[in-house]
Amino acid sequence: MRIVLAPMEGVVDYRLRALLSAVGGIDQCVTEFIRVSDRLLPPSVFYRLAPELKTGGKTESGIPVIVQLLGSDPNAIAENAARAVELGAPGIDLNFGCPAKTVNKSRGGAVLLDEPDTIHRILCAVRAAVPDCVPVSVKMRLGFRDKSLALENARAIEAAGVQSLAVHARTKVEGYKPPAHWEWIARIREAVALPVIANGEVWNVSDYHRCREVSGCDDVMIGRGLVANPYLARVIKDENFDVATAWPGVTRMLIAFHADNQEDLASRYVHGRLKQWLQMLSWHFDEARVLFQKIRTERDPEKLMAVLNDAVVPAPASRHTPVISTGLGQ
Repeated sequence: MRIVLAPMEGVVDYRLRALLSAVGGIDQCVTEFIRVSDRLLPPSVFYRLAPELKTGGKTESGIPVIVQLLGSDPNAIAENAARAVELGAPGIDLNFGCPAKTVNKSRGGAVLLDEPDTIHRILCAVRAAVPDCVPVSVKMRLGFRDKSLALENARAIEAAGVQSLAVHARTKVEGYKPPAHWEWIARIREAVALPVIANGEVWNVSDYHRCREVSGCDDVMIGRGLVANPYLARVIKDENFDVATAWPGVTRMLIAFHADNQEDLASRYVHGRLKQWLQMLSWHFDEARVLFQKIRTERDPEKLMAVLNDAVVPAPASRHTPVISTGLGQ
């Protein structure tokens, strides 16, 4: 019964991975994709997107971070997979699910779901280049335009010898529009013997249990639901969790996140990252919606920090309240 934090390009960077995994309930993280074209990337690229490589391939709270690669050249991806392992990656994940047009135009992500043979060749090359003790996993959608090749893709993935398959229960064309077709994940799970991880439209505890029931999967990958409610995995795993600590805890996370962004990013980008997360938090927390309105037009990082500090509400004393580190720079 694992919960995996989904990779989300431009959203779930190492700062958010550190904060979300510190809350508890998350068993594994996957990085944003590292784009591979036709060459071996320098270590600096891996360290930029996966700085956890410098700390044993884990977040500060000890959660494993799998390195995800995206591309279509089997040899180049295999070489870069081997390099990621040399740098300390505890596992390699291949992205055949990204729906972004710019990615698909360069034959990356979900567009390859029209080419099961290509997917198979890529994975065979990676599996041969990576030591047997290092797991190789895949994330895919149900297809590009339709679901006609879903089972063929799953079988091609299994035949390459990977260790697990995460399935986002929509096609590229369907994007993120509800519903997620969990019943199709069940069909895939029945068609292959390797472990299948269900992904898509899990926003609350009820969704989580229905996803597992319909898909038949033990493990679930959650992306937007965890970004919108950082305590979702904790609540799923711990029915005694004190939900009264949620928003006060989130405000402290926002302060830590903003402080790290101030340290790591050019000042012109800092406000955008904060507002992006706050907007997503507003899907779950009314308090986040109110706070976003207060900072909507503000761009000065110091003034933003002042507003965040004013928003902090002391959390009620509880043994369930997580300790949030503010020293996340790596």
